[in-house]
Amino acid sequence: MRPARRERQGGAMREEYDFSAGVRGKYAARFAQGCKVVVLAPDVAQVFRSAREVNAALRREIRRKPGGKTSRRR
Repeated sequence: MRPARRERQGGAMREEYDFSAGVRGKYAARFAQGCKVVVLAPDVAQVFRSAREVNAALRREIRRKPGGKTSRRR
């Protein structure tokens, strides 16, 4: 039998979790359309300035492979 999970009193968030600048549901519509959220390693993320640049690089790589085709959804 698993021990009961201890719930935090008052439902307060821990101090290290700061969502004060967060926007609720910011990516909900894209996620519902079938987009995937991918977390890049910090060294990779430093190379790209935007999601558009990441997607362009990935599309180029896909087209380089035999039979590689992409659809341009936005």
